[in-house]
Amino acid sequence: MEDRLTQLETLVAHLTRTVEDLSDVVARQSREVDVLKRRVGLLMEREAERESDGSGSIPLADQRPPHW
Repeated sequence: MEDRLTQLETLVAHLTRTVEDLSDVVARQSREVDVLKRRVGLLMEREAERESDGSGSIPLADQRPPHW
């Protein structure tokens, strides 16, 4: 019986460690997602400003290459 209890305690310790590790990973990924959301927001604002400038030119990404 004592052997079984030791095995269960060991298993719980390993599972606890795994949960803590996964929690750290999720927290780090959450911070990264927040940073990426801010960057995308800034890029969207920059693009909206560029489009609203009304320069009338075709954006460089939409222009045909010179060999066409």
